Parts: sequence; structure tokens; C-alpha cells
Amino acid sequence: MPHVITEPCIGVKDTACTEVCPVDAIHGTEESEQYFINPDECIDCGACTSVCPVEAIFPEEDLPENMKHFAAKNAAFYK
Repeated sequence: MPHVITEPCIGVKDTACTEVCPVDAIHGTEESEQYFINPDECIDCGACTSVCPVEAIFPEEDLPENMKHFAAKNAAFYK
């Protein structure tokens, strides 16, 4: 999984990341509490990381230890 959206996004769901994603890989529903990045669509460009106002997006290899479980939560959204 190239990038993962983590806890700071919960309840915020700012659309800045969705607007800059060149492949439209970031999704959510009205019911979801945060956005998620589709691991099959993400091209690992990193455009979303710099525009996230709450710094919720990380490359998977840089996930803070206390947020590693968000990789599984992100992947589960697309199953």
C-alpha cells in the first residue's frame, strides 16, 4: 500500500487530498468517518501528503507505530 490515511482525518474529511490526486484514488462515503486511499489505484506520487491540513497521510513505510493499524483499516474499505 503506497500511502495510508490515518487518525487525524477522522471527523475532518477535508477534500484537499481528493482534489489533488491525479488518479482519483481517494474515497469515502457519507457514512465513513474518514477518507481512504485505494491501494490498487494509488500511483505513489505523494501529492496528497503535502496538502492534507491535518497531516493524516503517510507513506506506509513511515506510519507512526501507533497508527500502523490504519493500513489494514484502509485496505478493508476496498474489500
